[in-house]
Amino acid sequence: MIIKDARFLSSNNKFDKLPKDNMPEYAFIGRSNVGKSSLINTLVQRNGLAKTSATPGKTISINHFVVNNQWYLVDLPGYGYAKRSKKSREEWRSMLSNYISRRRNLICTFVLVDARIEPQDSDIGFMEWLGENEVPFCIVFTKADKLSKSALEINVEAYKKRLLQDWEELPPVFVTSSETKLGREELLDYIEQQNKELDQYLKTNGL
Repeated sequence: MIIKDARFLSSNNKFDKLPKDNMPEYAFIGRSNVGKSSLINTLVQRNGLAKTSATPGKTISINHFVVNNQWYLVDLPGYGYAKRSKKSREEWRSMLSNYISRRRNLICTFVLVDARIEPQDSDIGFMEWLGENEVPFCIVFTKADKLSKSALEINVEAYKKRLLQDWEELPPVFVTSSETKLGREELLDYIEQQNKELDQYLKTNGL
């Protein structure tokens, strides 16, 4: 996929204020400081398009970007920030649950995890919640450039092994680096293929 245009559209914390659900949508989410903004900027090749909050975990909003005037890229607020208040955590859960369960054009949620660290309960728990609610998602390992190739392979396989303790099969897995652009083409190709399949489905069913 060639990115010709990417622009910020809106930032909302109310479901009824979100953009019209007239294009396929792909959401990105992960623990605070997982490198989500950097990955989004790398994907669309627009430095500074997705911005990191000055206070991690403080902003509770859904940020929409339009890519190639064909699909939405959604930056969801990070989770797992230790200093977030109980009220803030409850607001996050409510908003996220509402968004994921009601957003009809949400095609896939990309769950970002830091390739350098062992599986975290917050990541595993969130993936389990997505699975239980039959929400399609992919696992995206970030910061792959911070490890040697052998260490990276060991960490990724250990993570898969941990998940397979409770899962019969794994969702699609991507390994990325915002520094080296590793995985960029694979992620964009995946999104492009999903868009093509959706378009074919709509045409076949006369929608």
